[in-house]
Amino acid sequence: MKLLRIAPIAILACALALTACANTIRGVGKDVKSTANAVKDTVN
Repeated sequence: MKLLRIAPIAILACALALTACANTIRGVGKDVKSTANAVKDTVN
């Protein structure tokens, strides 16, 4: 019976953690892209 109370909380926590990871990866991608553009502009 205790597992039935904990399971929804655990699922919600996992979903929030995965959302946070996706946002972080998206942000890193933007940073890398802007750095590449800055290097390209400097070279030109």
